[in-house]
Amino acid sequence: MTTTIDDRTAAEALARSAVEARLAACGQLVGPITSVYRWEGAVETAAEWMVVFKTTASVAAALVEHVRSRHPYRVAEILVTPVVDGNPAYLAWVAESTGGPDVPQL
Repeated sequence: MTTTIDDRTAAEALARSAVEARLAACGQLVGPITSVYRWEGAVETAAEWMVVFKTTASVAAALVEHVRSRHPYRVAEILVTPVVDGNPAYLAWVAESTGGPDVPQL
């Protein structure tokens, strides 16, 4: 799952809260990135941090709600992308870290 947020400290806190809640095995911060987007009729440019969460299908919905309820944006980017394959040992670590046996969603 991925999201973006305009403050590094807030991005790290969001990642930490998800890992502490066992909704993600890992939260990686990428950035700063530059986002160009249309908002309320105007084209905007902003510096943001991307947070990439490693989780499983069984807790993905709970992670989405966790991020949505803590995100400062009125319309937060929250995207869940399925994983079709990967290093079996890594996938097992993600599942074990989130308390589930299933294949993770990135």
